[in-house]
Amino acid sequence: MDSAYRRSMHGAREGLQEVLQHDGGAIDTSRLGEELWAVARLVDSNAVLARTLADPSREGSERAAIAQRLLSGKIGDGALHAAKATVSQRWSGVTDLATALERVSVEAQLVHAQRAGRLDQVEDELFRFSRIVESTPDLQSALGDRRAPVEAKRSLVGRLLSVKAAPETVTLVEQAAVGVRGSRVERTLTAYIEQAAELQDQVTAVVTTAVPLRPDQEESLRSTLSRQYGRAVRTNVVIDPGVVGGIRVEIGDEVIDGTVSHRLDQARRLMTG
Repeated sequence: MDSAYRRSMHGAREGLQEVLQHDGGAIDTSRLGEELWAVARLVDSNAVLARTLADPSREGSERAAIAQRLLSGKIGDGALHAAKATVSQRWSGVTDLATALERVSVEAQLVHAQRAGRLDQVEDELFRFSRIVESTPDLQSALGDRRAPVEAKRSLVGRLLSVKAAPETVTLVEQAAVGVRGSRVERTLTAYIEQAAELQDQVTAVVTTAVPLRPDQEESLRSTLSRQYGRAVRTNVVIDPGVVGGIRVEIGDEVIDGTVSHRLDQARRLMTG
């Protein structure tokens, strides 16, 4: 994520925060997220509109005015304000704009979960579901099929999640399955998990180990990582007997691999090299 994109994303998030701070807790942030998601899908599916709204030769105010004319009366005032704030930023292309609108819509859903006191639950459910998708090829294919009808995917997600999962989890998994920009479901869910952690000023560490960690071991690991990264760290633990022993820690693109299997692989490469 380059500095120009970060600046533009910051401006888009400020637009959403203006809506959230003015509403006094009265706005339905779940509906806000759904409306912003609809805008993201519209931009993603309409190449002409996307190029117009991301056109760097137009002033931000002009692009916002186009969004106003197009969306006024079709979405709520809060969603319209946030969409205009996002569109008015400078984006390097249509993909960045669609991604930004998606991120803002996801943040609104996560705020809804946070206000309901279940953001940790949503983050945990998203992680667990992403692991299920990753390890189940048939489910991966069903959710990742771009030719499948949207309602069929929503129905599948509903059958899998609606009984036990938080409503925001169901909504976000549906969004990931429908997708923008053709992203893989697992990758999209990982991005949503990172957003949930960011909303709590945390980073997420995926910890892979052969056997479950004791509570004191997990707490010690969190403390060590928190000191290293200067922020609170949430650990999502994956049990994989194939690593034999030790642990592997993944934070974003950074991987710290201290597993026995990794060391054996290194030894084999040295012997055959």
